[in-house]
Amino acid sequence: MVKEEKAAKTAAKTEQKAKSAPAKEKAPAKEKKAKTAAKADSAAPAPVKEEKTAARNYHVAKRPDGKWQVKFAGGEKAIKLFSTQAEAIGYAKKLAENQDGSISIHKKDGKMRKQKY
Repeated sequence: MVKEEKAAKTAAKTEQKAKSAPAKEKAPAKEKKAKTAAKADSAAPAPVKEEKTAARNYHVAKRPDGKWQVKFAGGEKAIKLFSTQAEAIGYAKKLAENQDGSISIHKKDGKMRKQKY
């Protein structure tokens, strides 16, 4: 009998809370997250982080085997090999353009021909 009385009291309390509080529809989890994200954005704007990327420098140089290579500055491995210097320069230009970088061109003997191309 005691269990039935407790269950009845709990049910009565639940009914009173439901009547006094306005009915809320349960929103899916995605909508809840979107609402909380919107509230957070409107309350205080998040600090903007600027991405700092180092300027990429590519070197065009001749290898001992006679081929022209495009290398990343400070890199050990060649990115790509070419039979002519003009082909290597064209490829390096595309890389530098896509990566916001620059090109350093070497002569056949290894000295700098042109930097910041």
